[in-house]
Amino acid sequence: MTDSLHKKSGEPVSPDFLPLERLTQRKDFLRLAHAQRVHSTSFVLQSRNRKDDAPMRIGFTCSKKVGNAVARNKAKRRLREIARWIMPQEGQAGHDYVLIGRANVTATTNFSAMQAELSTALQKLQTMP
Repeated sequence: MTDSLHKKSGEPVSPDFLPLERLTQRKDFLRLAHAQRVHSTSFVLQSRNRKDDAPMRIGFTCSKKVGNAVARNKAKRRLREIARWIMPQEGQAGHDYVLIGRANVTATTNFSAMQAELSTALQKLQTMP
């Protein structure tokens, strides 16, 4: 049996890399469609305060404009990875976030540049009214 602090292989996992709670329901994505958003070069970040103390949730999406299924999946994998690195430290509890991939950019942008963009976007969202 595994718990949230151990991998399937049994070795411990750093708390910084715990799995993020995911948005999977269409209704949650639709609520965020009218929420605050920050546009960056590589992606768009949407955020909504649920006004509760529950853990943050995050969703990922790419439209067909990004490319075929292979290109969309590559873009989403990169978005998931930057979120795994940045969100535990800089995301806010009680918020929902959605990262939206951009055509021809999300899959090719330097990974460290995308991490910096996510940090900057989260800071901008925190200063918005």
